[in-house]
Order: sequence, then C-alpha cells, then structure tokens
Amino acid sequence: MGSGELSPGQLLPPMRELAERLGVNPNTVAAAYRTLRERGVIETAGRRGSRVRPAPATTGRDHIRVDVPDGVRDVANGNPDPALLPPLAGAFAAAAAEGDRAPVLYGADPLEPELARIARAGLDADGVPDGPLVVLSGALDGVERVLAAHLKPGDTVAVEDPGWGRTLDLVPALGLRTVPVGVDDEGPRADDVRRALEAGARALIVTDRAQNPTGAAVSVPRARALRSVLQEHPETLLIEDDHGHGIVDVPLHPLAGATRHWAFVRSAAKAYGPDLRLALLTGDAVTVDRVRGRQRLGPGWASRLTQRALVRLWADGAVDTRAVAAAYGRRRDALIGALGRRGVVAHGRSGMNVWVPVPDETGAVARLLHAGWAVAPGARFRLSAPPGIRVTVSTLTEDETEALAAAIASALGPAPARNYV
Repeated sequence: MGSGELSPGQLLPPMRELAERLGVNPNTVAAAYRTLRERGVIETAGRRGSRVRPAPATTGRDHIRVDVPDGVRDVANGNPDPALLPPLAGAFAAAAAEGDRAPVLYGADPLEPELARIARAGLDADGVPDGPLVVLSGALDGVERVLAAHLKPGDTVAVEDPGWGRTLDLVPALGLRTVPVGVDDEGPRADDVRRALEAGARALIVTDRAQNPTGAAVSVPRARALRSVLQEHPETLLIEDDHGHGIVDVPLHPLAGATRHWAFVRSAAKAYGPDLRLALLTGDAVTVDRVRGRQRLGPGWASRLTQRALVRLWADGAVDTRAVAAAYGRRRDALIGALGRRGVVAHGRSGMNVWVPVPDETGAVARLLHAGWAVAPGARFRLSAPPGIRVTVSTLTEDETEALAAAIASALGPAPARNYV
C-alpha cells in the first residue's frame, strides 16, 4: 500500500486465500489485517471483505474561494473588525517584562495560574461543568486533539451542516467519517442528532454561539432537547466550540456533562485577535489528561508569554464585549432587514456572519463579484445542505448595507435573457 501497488478502495483477498498464497498460518494474516485495520489503513465490511481505505486528506474545501480583484469589496473573509480588536503592545510588553524577571523554562507549569483562575470563573458563570484546564493553539487544535484522543480511523463524527469548513476538512483528514446534522437558528436539530447517533456516530461537534457560517446560537429549548438526546447515548464524545465568546451577548447554554466524555473549547481569536492562537479547553478528567499527554509529546505547551498577555488583556478589560456584540449585531440586523425588505430570507442570530440561502450558488457568487462584492461560496461550509452564500458583516458600514442588499437581491433573480445565433 505504501508503494502504491494497492489503490484506495481496492478489495483485499480473503484471509485464508492470502495465507495459502503466502504459505503462512491464517492466524498470522488475521493478525496483520487487524493491525492494518486499527491503524486505519484498511476497512472491513463483514462479508463484503476488506478494502484499502482512502488516504486521509482534506477535501480541497480551501480551494473553494473567490479571488478578490482590486476594486471589489471583500465581505467573504470571515475576519473580525480590526477596529474592534484591542491593542496588544502594552499587554505583550508587560508579559515580556514578567518573563524577564521569571523566565519560563522546561518543566514549568504549562498553564498560567492567573489565566486558569479567570477562565474558570468565566466558565463557572456560564454553567460549564467543573473540569481540568489546558491551553492549546486555537479552537481547531483543541477539536483535533480531542477527536484523536478518543476515536480511531473509520469512526463517524456528527457535524453541523452547514458548518465550519475547517472542521469539515479536519474530520476526514483524521481518517474519520462525517455525518451531517442540520442546523437552524437555534442550533443543531435534535432529530438529526438522534438519527446520527442511532446510526452509530461516536462523536458530536456543536457550535454554541455565533455558528460559522449561519450565526446560529443554541437556545434554551434546543439545549434541553439536545441534552435529552445525548443522555440517551451517554458514550458519545461531545465537543462544544464557544465560537462567539467575547463577541456576542447571547447567553451560553452548554451541553457539557450530558455524556461521559466531553470537551468545551473557548478561543481568544475572534475577540482579541486571530494571531494570539490561544484557546482554553476543559472537559472530563480522562479527556483532558489524554490531550495534555499528547501535547507534551509535541509542542509541550502553549506559550506562557502569550498566556500572560491574554491575562493582562482580560484584567484590563481591553475588550468591551457588550459594545463589540452590539456593533456586530447592528451590522448583522441591518443587512438582514435590508434583505427582508427585498424579499430575501437571511439568517444571522449572533456573531459576524449572515447566511443567505440561494437557488444557484455559483451564479449568485459570480453575479455579485461582477457587481463589486465578493461573498463566500456556501460550498465551503456544506456537506448536503442546500446552497447558500456567507456574508461577513464585521466591517460593513451603514452606507454599504443597502447597496449590498440590493446587489444580493438582484443576483438571486433570474439571469437576463440572451439570444444566441
């Protein structure tokens, strides 16, 4: 397989047949097949035999993007508004000065004590169950480590659809399978989650607030319904991403604790800057211990210098969450309202993105680009969900809103008739 002589999907000979061909005991072949299966190299489907698994790889979703020419307004990038991010120079200068006084060396505690204290207080206030903490390099780093800590290649993960494109790429890259779960304004649909778990999904990934790309936020009734489903499947690995932490004023309704193994991750990226690359993860003791153990074998720890800078930002109140949430809310609501007045349905309960269902995704993106607007194609965020486009409103001005809404409404209309001779 490593030499390329066997291709992905190729059927392998039955164990007894291969044993006779090689002149070895059938138990030897059975042990070899078992090892290959455990390593995710092959997969077995009962009487249908064993096949070479497709090589874990991303789906090429990152290539589904729009190149933004000069003069075209970019509302596709998914970035926060730089004007709403705090200045970092003072926080890092203070952290560096502390590091000069007491350098962090090998063997030191990987978790900044004051960061742990502040983070735990925030989690307690939001109703997240008590659990050990670990600091990682971003939310996706946390999701990957938790999946790797519990699952083996071939296992199935229930994912939101539409959902975060990076997650939709990460799961198959780990040799895992995805099963889509529908999303509405209140979060993942409970019936879809139930069907996925009953069909054998071993893990569920949920975005609690500011879901990317739809802006969904888990409501009280939806949280109650999802917890009920999860309690029927207590061995499910639950991963929650609080994507809206620091940028929304919608309350958190966590699901953590409904299953035996769970993880809850909070990133500093959206509120304090993507380049901080810090996320806090808590969970049950077994999960966090496995994540910590694997982290020790790789990077060792997330920079204590950056952790101290984040502590300073938190302690100084560098981000006014209510003001940031209100700013994004005004821009989001203005666009949704302007679209509604033109008969266009759009979604965006929280966060910095608006999701617009469209009948023809490629046509809509192309027409908008021609009209001077670059939006994100929904194909970057979908498995089987209907087509759509994502608009990032984080830097959208009041003057631009009506023009963008008019352009979207026009792009969704029928194409102009053409005569060909």
